Amino acid sequence: MDYFKALLDLLKIEREEDRQSYLKLTATTAAAERRANGLTWYPVAIRGTEMSRGDYLTVEIERTTHQDLPHQLRFGAAAMLFSNHDPKENKAEGVITWQGGNRLKMTLRTDELPEWASDGKLGVDLLFDDNSYDEMQNALRQADALAEKPEEGRLVRILTGKTTPSFQTDLPLLSIPRLNPVQQEAVHKILAANDLAIVHGPPGTGKTTTLVQAIKALIAQEKQQVLVVAPSNTAVDLLSEKLSEEGLNVLRVGNPARVSERLNALTLDSKMSEHPATKEIKRLKKQAAEFKNMAHKYKRNFGKAEREQRKALFDEAHKIMKEVDKTEQYITDDLIARAQVITATLVGSNHYTVRQVKYKTVVIDEAGQALEPACWIPAIKGQKLILAGDHCQLPPTIKSNEAARKGLSNTLLEKCAAMYPEAVVLLEEQYRMHETIMGYSSAVFYQNKLKAHHSVAQHTLFPEDLPLAFVDTAGCGFDEKAEGVSTTNPEEAVFLFRHLTQMLATFQASHADKEFPTIAVISPYKQQVELLREQLQHTPSLQPHLDRIAVNTIDSFQGQERDIVYISMTRSNSDGNIGFLSDIRRMNVAMTRARKKLVIIGDSGTLSQLPFYADFITYAESKDAYRSAWEFMDI
Repeated sequence: MDYFKALLDLLKIEREEDRQSYLKLTATTAAAERRANGLTWYPVAIRGTEMSRGDYLTVEIERTTHQDLPHQLRFGAAAMLFSNHDPKENKAEGVITWQGGNRLKMTLRTDELPEWASDGKLGVDLLFDDNSYDEMQNALRQADALAEKPEEGRLVRILTGKTTPSFQTDLPLLSIPRLNPVQQEAVHKILAANDLAIVHGPPGTGKTTTLVQAIKALIAQEKQQVLVVAPSNTAVDLLSEKLSEEGLNVLRVGNPARVSERLNALTLDSKMSEHPATKEIKRLKKQAAEFKNMAHKYKRNFGKAEREQRKALFDEAHKIMKEVDKTEQYITDDLIARAQVITATLVGSNHYTVRQVKYKTVVIDEAGQALEPACWIPAIKGQKLILAGDHCQLPPTIKSNEAARKGLSNTLLEKCAAMYPEAVVLLEEQYRMHETIMGYSSAVFYQNKLKAHHSVAQHTLFPEDLPLAFVDTAGCGFDEKAEGVSTTNPEEAVFLFRHLTQMLATFQASHADKEFPTIAVISPYKQQVELLREQLQHTPSLQPHLDRIAVNTIDSFQGQERDIVYISMTRSNSDGNIGFLSDIRRMNVAMTRARKKLVIIGDSGTLSQLPFYADFITYAESKDAYRSAWEFMDI
């Protein structure tokens, strides 16, 4: 089908761009620089080893310094153990099979630890992620082949626009008191769908709550296992936890990002350790290790008899490990069969433990942030697909501008919502924002359909406070500065904290008895975020409240909320150049994080070059929310 050929071509472009940028980042850099970029743990110490499936060696590793540095070493990623004595020669590739805190487990493609592992400082490098691209590519090819099959290919043909979805019309409405009428309608749509249903959840509308109730109802209706996936580990963890709290038997495949005890208990590893047959595995592994240790004593200078003895010991160890594999497979199959919900990331849904499992229903959450080729990995495992998310918020991350321009940035959620409006339920009532904060986003992105629930519609920091402010820095001389590939605006950063300090002083003067509000200070530009963090440390009045103030990029706040949100727009130049501020979906995320107060600081002269911002300034004026920065200059 041309549809999949086009996607495969785009994926190839994206893979190559990703590979080249990765190589550029790693090829000529020292371990310390790779560590700063989050690609390396160095130095590390080996804390233990054990035999694992297929007779490979699993090594437990701890990073011993620079433990506060963020990193990208994650479950399922390809990685390499190396020694600084000779990193080109002394290296062993493997896969990260667990990661939590400053420890990880890595299964090496060898059955014993290399001799150099006790020589010099060790480190772990992240390798380029070929696995995810291979999985996506294979899924697209399988979907292409499935499309030709009359029964099995029906969902594929619907998702590619060749056949339309159908719904049961005689299904009685389910009453779920904790959901509002539109949320109940979404659950009904999911239950009535024969092949496709879409839940469009704008900010604060309770999409996760709705989805959890829908999955619970699906399991009761179909009496079958449901696969629930999302693009990020964090989103999968949230759903896993909520579904488990509803009393469902959840099996989390892969490694949770938030290693809480409750979440860890849902993982395959944890459930296996509780299984009655696990004692036998431990005994067998210990026995195999003993045989191997004995065999290694015959390493050098031995004759025929010793060689035969060594071979016999290795053969015995291999035989035992085969028995271990069989027992592990039995436990795994048993646990998978008993689970009501399997949860994983998109790529993780094809983990070797569940690769062959088929489902009646597959649910993809945060589908607006998911690359389409990745969605096909779980989609071909089911007969019915539920897509949930918001294509008016953050799009998926795409490395190649060419691939994005040619259509890779267009998600499966967007395509299906446009093709089949009858399959979509828009959640219209939001429980987060004052209606004035919500108003502009509702008009631009959601056809003015959003309503604020009465519990939040009028809530402000204090009775006389306005929930929205646009502070215009035009004419103040707050010029942006280029910082490498990013942009900063130092004067705007200083001004922002001056404004925040004054606003909080007003709040505390008459409402000192109220709890100090939670605050987010965000900017689209990474370097501006660094500058803002630095500036926060130099604002004495805010030091007692640092635990209530978060400074970060817009992307990192997706799905979160705060009482007060400040946005530093950063761009201010005479050319009217706004760069990637023109991605208005990102701004939709930024503007909808605030519960009680949203303050946007920016240069109207630069921003107004785009109608989206010009119209927002007009909206702010209509709500008496427009202020000039000059009003605050003598503070």
